Amino acid sequence: MMQIVILEKAEKRLHDTARYIRDEFGKKSEQKFKKEFRKTIGLLKDNPYLGPVEPLLLERIFIYRSIVVAKLNKIIYRIDEDCNRIEIADLWDCRREPTAMMRQVR
Repeated sequence: MMQIVILEKAEKRLHDTARYIRDEFGKKSEQKFKKEFRKTIGLLKDNPYLGPVEPLLLERIFIYRSIVVAKLNKIIYRIDEDCNRIEIADLWDCRREPTAMMRQVR
């Protein structure tokens, strides 16, 4: 089982997304989103290659993968085999312009 590390940008985006969901749809929807996020992270711990390689990020130094969480968000992550960990690099709102992801994920 791999360790999960949520990088600073992803942590901020996770909090911002949860706050937006709470403000727009209520506390119950926020809790549902957080539960789905935790469930997806749990799946990644045991199956790090579950998400496909993210095609928009193929030109990066690292190989980024993505997995959809709560229908409208993608967890963007990379696998560090040497350290036995998965680094969550970003949480992407799928309704945004896809090419913007190319500029934001490093």
